Amino acid sequence: MTRRPQAINLIFRSPRRVTLRSEPLPSPAAGQVEVETALSAISAGTEMLIYRGLAPVDVPADEILPSLSGPLTYPLRYGYACVGQVAGLGEGVDPSWLGRRVFAFHPHADRFVVPASDLLTVPDAVPNDRAVFLPQAETALGLIHDGAPLLGERICVLGQGIVGLLVCAVLARIPLVYLLTFDRFARRRDLSLQLGAQASLDPSGPARGRVLLGNRGADLSFELSGDPTALDMALALTGYCGRVVLGSWYGRPKAQLDLGGAFHRSRIRILSSQVSRIDPALTGRWDKARRFDAAWELLGEIKPEAWISHRVPFSRAASAYQMLDRRPQDALQVVLSFGE
Repeated sequence: MTRRPQAINLIFRSPRRVTLRSEPLPSPAAGQVEVETALSAISAGTEMLIYRGLAPVDVPADEILPSLSGPLTYPLRYGYACVGQVAGLGEGVDPSWLGRRVFAFHPHADRFVVPASDLLTVPDAVPNDRAVFLPQAETALGLIHDGAPLLGERICVLGQGIVGLLVCAVLARIPLVYLLTFDRFARRRDLSLQLGAQASLDPSGPARGRVLLGNRGADLSFELSGDPTALDMALALTGYCGRVVLGSWYGRPKAQLDLGGAFHRSRIRILSSQVSRIDPALTGRWDKARRFDAAWELLGEIKPEAWISHRVPFSRAASAYQMLDRRPQDALQVVLSFGE
């Protein structure tokens, strides 16, 4: 195979402006491999904050992932759900890597060079369409672990994007008294019901949600909508001594909370949850490798590839972001396809 010494990278140049740029691609060094991308999933949460210019600039893109260690300032490369095939090897890399299907937490690009140790092998039984959901599945598992749902609880989930749907799917497997979800868009509410929620409501009517949850309110609420106003709603739905797991990242917009009334005596716990780090209370038995194994199993049970609503050629990536920005109700999961 003749090696092409160029890579095409997606660049966030300024608010609501993304471009594709051809850049030199180095040959793999010792311990590195070259990956040819097949699919790359767009995160409708974090990436749209970056696209809209709402991401904070005083934090790194990620504290753990080497490919996302820089600041969230323009021009910026971003993305973390690439599936592809190893097309080249550096010195010292086992020849069995060549041709292997792999997952990478890497910004959108048609090809890239990374250490082989940064890659995850995609199991043979997992198609590419399913493998791109690995980050969301791992996030959902982390949220569930942090919330620690109990049998017989009343639980509500605010936000039925991909992560919210995965959380709903896991919770529906637990014998709960009630599982209630919220989302602005009817299509997502319908999917939530299909996954096992007893009810799924438009967040403009939270009073009805409190009625459905009963006098005790929710034992556990997950705020996954990305809307800063939803945290106050989650607190209102949660009962005395309940827990609220905050999985949304709001970026620059601030959450305005009413903490001067009933909350003062509620003993509600607000728990921050972020996928990069595992709760120290769990690290005696859980590490990232074990959680990835559990995420692959979860993907096999749920098969979320059915939620891919748009496949956009990489050459038309700008149109994908425009659609997510202007018509979010039309989309579930948008993926960029390569090799067209």
